Amino acid sequence: PGRFSSLVSWLNCTCNKLSKSERLKMDAAPPELPPQKMAKLDNGDSYIPTGVDGGPDTSLLFSLREEKGALIKALKPFEDMGINMSHIESRPSKNCPGHQYDFFVDCECPTERRDELVGRLKEKASSVTIFTREPTKDEVPWYPRRIKDLDRFANQILSYGAELDADHPGFTDQVYRERRKFFADIAFHYKHGQPIPRVEYTKAEIETWGTIFRELTKLYPTHACKEHNHVFPLLIENCGYREDNIPQLQDVSDFLKECTGFQLRPVAGLLSSRDFLAGLAFRVFHSTQYIRHGSRPMYTPEPDVCHELLGHAPLFCDPLFAQFSQEIGLASLGAPDDYVQKLATLYWFTIEFGLCKQEGKVKAYGAGLLSSFGELQHCLSDKPEIRPLDPEKTSMQKYIVTDMQPVYFLAESFADGKEKIMEFAKTIPRPFSVRYNPYTQSVDTLNDKPGIQMLVSDIKYEMDVLQDAVTKLKGE
Repeated sequence: PGRFSSLVSWLNCTCNKLSKSERLKMDAAPPELPPQKMAKLDNGDSYIPTGVDGGPDTSLLFSLREEKGALIKALKPFEDMGINMSHIESRPSKNCPGHQYDFFVDCECPTERRDELVGRLKEKASSVTIFTREPTKDEVPWYPRRIKDLDRFANQILSYGAELDADHPGFTDQVYRERRKFFADIAFHYKHGQPIPRVEYTKAEIETWGTIFRELTKLYPTHACKEHNHVFPLLIENCGYREDNIPQLQDVSDFLKECTGFQLRPVAGLLSSRDFLAGLAFRVFHSTQYIRHGSRPMYTPEPDVCHELLGHAPLFCDPLFAQFSQEIGLASLGAPDDYVQKLATLYWFTIEFGLCKQEGKVKAYGAGLLSSFGELQHCLSDKPEIRPLDPEKTSMQKYIVTDMQPVYFLAESFADGKEKIMEFAKTIPRPFSVRYNPYTQSVDTLNDKPGIQMLVSDIKYEMDVLQDAVTKLKGE
């Protein structure tokens, strides 16, 4: 073990020298992104392409027997093929402790060379698994293992700053566009663990917030679920929710973390479904910080701070809802693209536009409803169709983003929705299960006997605690 540890230390130094630029990208606050590094979508929006300031596009996990020179030989293909490694770590193998080590390597490997690299690694390693942002049929899609891994894709967004569509209310407003870019730059410079920068909102922005706040709070008592109505006064008391004040993301994030472990992270624009859902697996919600254009306070073509703080944040304070949301995120990790799309659709019809039964009445819990004055009234009227939540059918339902939904799905309760999502997750074809470790804020991959034995041990401990509590409660 000492020999392996020393060798890994030497290799880390070597990797740092070989890929100094990558370390600068990972460890320093990135400068404002130059135009030539932005890729263009068909509709004119911009995004950060894979492998550009977004971290490595390929990760490899391979196992080696402990023998002299094994690691150097295994890493020789990287040198021969000119593939830069930006990160390497090791741990004793769970399959063969004491005799074998697992190595995790991040690198930037072109798609056309992955087969060659894996083939050469298999000549030295007992097993090789590849995780990539652009998987082929037999490869596992890359997914974050630790909460700080979210930094790798946080800037790979589908729209950026002042890049607004021609039909956006603020498209011709240069002041608004500059303001949007200001908020986007904050998110681009953010790294996990840093405090979210506090923002001084303008008078016009506060007036827009006030209009929305005033109208929605009139509807909450009769239209919102009881969990939302229970938490909302606490947000007023602890986070500065007022008609004349836009709460700061950091204050809300701190309160959420105290309640359920959820936290907010600023984002510059729309993430892909896979990346957004991956954040939920770590109880991290990617939140915008800008506000919609003041000319149309009751409409926004994309999520804004009103949607995030009035719609999403209150229910992330509820333990059952937080777990419900996290289950969707965990189910997405390493899932094939078609199943990620199904999970994204489930997210849309539950976390965004979900309805639930409470005391014989239908109430709204979806953030898209709780942050929209018009749709909150529409969803509980006799106009839309309401169907029971069935993940298999719900995940195939088409939805629209430019108008009110014609169809909503009704859950019996948050617990009912969570159980149905967990059952649906079992149908996802992936060669492993995952489990969130709240102590290390990491995801454990359950694909071997030792990992499952550790899970059994943890469950046994929790059952012992539960049994002790029940015994003492009966004694009273």
